[in-house]
Amino acid sequence: MLPRPTAEPMAARMKPRRLDHCSRFALAMKRPPAEIGSRGGSRSQARTYRAGRGIAGLAPDPETRQGRAPMSPSELIRDLDHVAIAVPRAADVTDFLVGELGARPLDSGPGSGFLWWQFAFGRGGVVEILEPHGPPDGFLHRFLERQGHGVHHVTFMVNDLAAAADHARSQGYEVVGYTDEFPAWKEAFLHPKQAQGIVVQLAESHPELEPSETQDFRFPPLPDPAPEPMDLVAVRLNAHGAARARHQWEATLGGICQDRNNLLEFRWADSPLCIRVEIDPHANEGPVALDVLPAASVPLPEGQNPVLGIPFRPAR
Repeated sequence: MLPRPTAEPMAARMKPRRLDHCSRFALAMKRPPAEIGSRGGSRSQARTYRAGRGIAGLAPDPETRQGRAPMSPSELIRDLDHVAIAVPRAADVTDFLVGELGARPLDSGPGSGFLWWQFAFGRGGVVEILEPHGPPDGFLHRFLERQGHGVHHVTFMVNDLAAAADHARSQGYEVVGYTDEFPAWKEAFLHPKQAQGIVVQLAESHPELEPSETQDFRFPPLPDPAPEPMDLVAVRLNAHGAARARHQWEATLGGICQDRNNLLEFRWADSPLCIRVEIDPHANEGPVALDVLPAASVPLPEGQNPVLGIPFRPAR
């Protein structure tokens, strides 16, 4: 296995990465939510351990966790870790992410039915690129056929996955793809049909428990990076109503909300990324754009990015 390119000092200053992934969600989505937990999923070996392979199922019933003091949403959710974008071919995105925006390679690996690469921006915001891998009926192949390339999920790191899942259920969400089989990486998901048009991943990470035999995974060929990396500051979405947005991102996921003239901004103390929600009852709910702070001399292309499937807009 060839080593991945060395990350720039900018990335080295960041907190240690927690590796995620969404194959358990993919297994869960193959059947209706009511059936999840009635059948187990298969488990990959070797490095896919780091990607959170496990058995798909519903979160443990709250009654099994009696005696624990309830945690507030802000105590449950540690930070908004990254935004993930699904594309047919990761090699097609590096000229823009690295060559134009100045993102630096951070982490990478294989998953079950996909490959993934993470790129860090100036102040630590992270974009994860997902590329389908394996049989053509895999979940990411289906996602791209159904929706095209674009934002797939956002990942929140949590202090206690079971408690975070219990809290989400208490707020009316059905938690899918729950797995806590591996101590190093536990995960669960909120379905996009309930979560305002985007997959929300909840993950509890303990890197010190990862197996020592894991290896780095090579990046696609990278251009020379732009000398000054831009800052990735926000994932921008649309919601049909302010109360609906606040219920999800504040009451359920612990964000601190600021109302900025029909734009709700949700922040987490330990995250360079935030969620910005536009309110439009007539538009589809879901991702609208990624907000970046560009270098002064670098203009951003207008409209939807042709290789990433979402606009990159100057933050305002």
